[in-house]
This record gives sequence, structure tokens and C-alpha cells, in this order.
Amino acid sequence: MAQQERAIRTRRAVLEAAATVFAEHGYTAATVADILKTAGVTKGALYFHFDSKEALAQGILEVQTEQRVPEQEIKLQELVDIAMTVAHRMVHDPLLRAGARLSADPVGRKYYGSAWTQWVDVLTEVVSQAHQRGETLSHVVPREVAEMVVGAFNGVQLYSQLETGLQDVEYRVSVLLKHLLPSVASPPVLMRLDVAPDRGARVDGEMELAPASV
Repeated sequence: MAQQERAIRTRRAVLEAAATVFAEHGYTAATVADILKTAGVTKGALYFHFDSKEALAQGILEVQTEQRVPEQEIKLQELVDIAMTVAHRMVHDPLLRAGARLSADPVGRKYYGSAWTQWVDVLTEVVSQAHQRGETLSHVVPREVAEMVVGAFNGVQLYSQLETGLQDVEYRVSVLLKHLLPSVASPPVLMRLDVAPDRGARVDGEMELAPASV
């Protein structure tokens, strides 16, 4: 059991190191040597878990949607919470920053894929449930909304990355949602949605304080 736990920790350390390198240099410019140096592991340990740089990129993309937000009384609030918590975490989580950069790489994504389809699937499910509950306007098509949110979010985070190094990304995503949600949410629901810039930090804090499931 101890050996298995050590292997899991090593795999995660390698992924996080690769994410740090990819987020800073991009996929093409990143080297396995840089990743080994950042991870502080042997080449054998790295290749035990990932047999190529492409596999490392795929591993990073696979964990993009692994942590979900708590359920809310209003389903559209979960849509907001997903966007705002990702924005909040991107500032300090290299896995999310790398996932965003890898997914938007027009060359690299041909080889290792993209997390965008995962996010679209997650948000489509949330909006579909909101639509069934009558929280959305009648014309809403859940997958169209999901694709719009994913596309707009990535544009906003890229703008923030280039302009301020993500220091204002939570504010910018909050502004995006304020302008986007009136075309999605029914008026009574819209009035109850919390899209404040600090929403992601508050939700993240609640998740950290929540007791671990058995």
C-alpha cells in the first residue's frame, strides 16, 4: 500500500511539474529535461508513468474537470460557480493554467487533444438540468450555452493572462457572466445569482472546509 501511495504521489508530482513547464513555455518549447528538473525525479520514474511528452499533456488534460463544485439550490449557480472557481484556481494552479494553454495550442492539440470538449460536456449537463427546472429562458439550447461559455471564458482568461498575468481574471470572468447570463437565465433566477468576483474564492473555501467523504 505504501508503495502504491508513493507511486501516486510521484505521478502527481510529475504531472504538476509538466504543467508548470507547459504553462510557462508552451508544449513545443517544453522539454522533458525541463520537466525532470522541475519534478526532481529520475527519467525512469517519469517514463514509468508517462512514456512521452504527448502522454504528459494528455494526463494534464484528463484532470481538468476532476474537482466539481457543490450542488446548489439553483442549478445555474453551479454554472457560475464552475467558471468562478476555475478562474480563482488558475492564479495558483499550474495544472489549470497548463490545461488552458495546451487546449488552445492550434498545433499541439492535434496530437494530445483538448479539455474544451470535457468542459462543454460538464456545462451542458448543468444547463440541461437548469433548463428542465425552468431556470432558463425558453429558447435556450444547453449545448450552445455551454460552448459559448467555454469559448468566452478562454478568451477572457487569455486576455487576462497577457495583460496582467491573471491578476484580474476573477474580475473579468465576473463581468463576462454579468453580461452573458441575462440571455440565458429567467428574470427571477437571474436576480438570485451570485456572480461577484470573489465567488470562486468563497466556494473554494467552502470545499476546503467540507468534511472528506468516506
